Amino acid sequence: MESLQSKRITVMGLGRFGGGIAVARWLVEQGATVLVTDRDPAEKLADSIKSLDGLPIQWQLGGHRTEDFIDTDLIVASPAVPLDNPFLAAARQAGVPITTEIKLFIERCPATIMGVTGTKGKSTTTAMLGAILSSRYRTWVGGNIGRSLLADLPHIDKKDPVVLELSSYMLEHLRPMSWSPHVAVVTMIAPDHLEWHGSFEAYTRAKRTIVQFQRVDDVAILNGNDPGAKELATAGRGKVICFGGAESRPFELTLPGSHNQSNAQAAYSAASVLGISWDEAQESLRHFVGLPHRLQLVHESAGVRYFNDSIATIPEAAIAALNAFAPRTVIQIVGGYDKHLPFTALSAALAERAKAALCIGVTGPAIAELMAQSALPSPAPAYSCGDLPTALRMARQIAVAGDCILLSPGCASYDQFINFEKRGESFAKLAKEF
Repeated sequence: MESLQSKRITVMGLGRFGGGIAVARWLVEQGATVLVTDRDPAEKLADSIKSLDGLPIQWQLGGHRTEDFIDTDLIVASPAVPLDNPFLAAARQAGVPITTEIKLFIERCPATIMGVTGTKGKSTTTAMLGAILSSRYRTWVGGNIGRSLLADLPHIDKKDPVVLELSSYMLEHLRPMSWSPHVAVVTMIAPDHLEWHGSFEAYTRAKRTIVQFQRVDDVAILNGNDPGAKELATAGRGKVICFGGAESRPFELTLPGSHNQSNAQAAYSAASVLGISWDEAQESLRHFVGLPHRLQLVHESAGVRYFNDSIATIPEAAIAALNAFAPRTVIQIVGGYDKHLPFTALSAALAERAKAALCIGVTGPAIAELMAQSALPSPAPAYSCGDLPTALRMARQIAVAGDCILLSPGCASYDQFINFEKRGESFAKLAKEF
């Protein structure tokens, strides 16, 4: 790879949650002259800036400047920045190359890369796969799951498996690279991030990147029960393995839900490519407790359990969480930011299986109205609660021993919270206070 020593590099998007921090630090270590630019002002980025304190970084905060994108040697863009962003367009017109943190890593990684994507389940599957492989190999896990592996490059051996969670944003930026991982895992595909991609077709095209450029000696691990994932079977040249069939031997898991069983089957199918046996996978998964905000048990009181599934930002994920528990035992908090996704299936599932639905946020009234239209003889009631504290107070009035209070909104959080993590943290805090 071309040395980055003395290169002038613009990092676009520092973020408040670690987005550009790792790549900015790594670029400085490579001897580059780094300028970080972000739309947010310094006061909103105080913690991120503090984490880079002492490094020779130039700052352009509170807005971008065109000159920082055309008078430079390289742009490192946050994957959340759309490809048609006007500042990136200006860079392309000026002949300035554009890359991302994940592309910088992939170009330099000496090891076999296993990539995991999917509308939902990709983080849990990535973590499960990493846990299984760690029983036999020195394994590195990173990408969208929240950890950059750039700083680990000097320590990664070519024999070490590397597991990367790859978002649709990341894959869209990787398309021009014409790269797919040696082992590609697709958990499921449903409409999401349509405002960013422009259409479901464009979103699916981005996901297809994970298998499209595979060679004949590569492997695609696809969910045989999901039409969106199965459609990718002919997208690349790699060997196709479908998981989730009736013949699959189930794993003993601490995590509830058939969707987590599916995640485990996906992780095992990928690990088996590197010779891992079912028994080895079971031993690793037996102790796997899951990730925050993904059907995470955060509190239990008087026989009532509180589960944080704030990661459920699409209706399909909220339905999967509901189905993880016995019928009529779930008091589910639903609603949030409007991504213009249909709620018909979610409302029907809630009416049939939930004990009650507590509707919050911008989309809460629409979900409650759909549930009220149910033709079932005894549909679950829906209550318009507005916000999370009100929903928790209502939930406590309804719940009895054996019930669970479930935050699985089926919607993004941006109407009332800055991200799903903050929503989940608020739920956990409120659960322990009531």
